[in-house]
Amino acid sequence: MSLRIGVIGTGWWATVNHIPTVQASGLGEVVAICDLDPGRLATVGDRFGVAGRYTDVASLLAAEELDGVMIATPHTAHAAAAIAALQAGCHVLIEKPLATTTRDARAIVEAAKVADRQVLVPCGWNFRDYTAQAAAWVEAGQIGEIRHVVCGMASALGDLFAGQPMQETADALFRPPASTWADPSRAGGYGWGQMSHALAWVYRVTGLSPATAFCLAGTSAAGVDYYDAAVLRMSNGATMALSGAATVPKQCGFQMDIRLFGTEGMILFDIERERLELHRNDAADISFPIAAGQGGYDGTLPVIRFLEICAGRAVRNDANADNGALVVATLAAMYRSARTNQQEPVEV
Repeated sequence: MSLRIGVIGTGWWATVNHIPTVQASGLGEVVAICDLDPGRLATVGDRFGVAGRYTDVASLLAAEELDGVMIATPHTAHAAAAIAALQAGCHVLIEKPLATTTRDARAIVEAAKVADRQVLVPCGWNFRDYTAQAAAWVEAGQIGEIRHVVCGMASALGDLFAGQPMQETADALFRPPASTWADPSRAGGYGWGQMSHALAWVYRVTGLSPATAFCLAGTSAAGVDYYDAAVLRMSNGATMALSGAATVPKQCGFQMDIRLFGTEGMILFDIERERLELHRNDAADISFPIAAGQGGYDGTLPVIRFLEICAGRAVRNDANADNGALVVATLAAMYRSARTNQQEPVEV
């Protein structure tokens, strides 16, 4: 039986990635969409052949029998829609970040447990085979106890976080709005918008839990963070040096370079150079091959995994609600620290 999927928020990424991926998957179809803008509802419904069209979440959930709901609203609207969908018995995909406050993230985690439903945050790199390999090395003790992490991420999104139209979306049905990405009062900025990917990868692979954070930020003309430099202490005493930058030249694409240093060796991961390497103190080194182009971002991977979860398949959720909540708690502490200029506790 084909899965019945609802989509809440029908802007740029929903129409570029989420809806087309579901419709082409052979696993299910988008049968209902929800958006505050009736004109956008009509445009998207007509483009993708979706009959169910709603302007409020309650009406959508009351009228439709859904297996899963995908949420691609502005960041600050994630929690209310997610909790309602979970209470209606749906598995839920929530665009990153999971939420923008620790309280909301915890509420989503609790709602998922009560409903016995899964929440997936589509951080695409978490769903790559090389990420599973890195996690397996750590779990097997190949680098011993992790004592330090270096994590740097950078993106070619200087225009987006400056409140300007994103160059790559000129021909898209809709363009990412400045109100989501470049408004400091609505969780705009590079941390919420992009570093959530890198943190999700670190927590997926290492199993570490953050305890404190100190952060300095450099802002764009729109007043949101363009650049982030943070130092974190983990609950096991390990340290992490974390950095982010939004202003990579457009022709260069994403950068994510993560290094894990343990008592028995280290793991080097770099999407730009497409390498994953294990180096041990006993020189039993391993290089895991990453095919050309596989270091890039593939937004279809988490959507397909979500559909498999909705179908009841025994697959791993590599960016679940607990992972997403750790990311939210970390970023919330970093933003507090950038305001107070003090070390802040990470309220996991």
